[in-house]
Amino acid sequence: MDYGLLIIGILLLVVSYLVGVKKQTWLLAGFNEKHIKNKSLLGRITGSGFFLPLGLIVIMNSILDYANEGTVLLVSMLLLLTAVYLFINKKLMD
Repeated sequence: MDYGLLIIGILLLVVSYLVGVKKQTWLLAGFNEKHIKNKSLLGRITGSGFFLPLGLIVIMNSILDYANEGTVLLVSMLLLLTAVYLFINKKLMD
């Protein structure tokens, strides 16, 4: 069991809760708030569409031990990030 990854996964779940449920969009860096149409939907999408699955994947990787787990973590992170990025740019940007 990798305790570092477990802590990171738990922190990602906390950020998912803060962004998705509590709508703390100030935690999200790299977007201009003036261009976002619906900040509530932004919080829900990034919280439940990116941080929650990523946190669960990181926690699974900290518990399970299998071949190429670093590659699986990296590919899943990039796929989640790309999907959320494209959705936000298509649906939520002015």
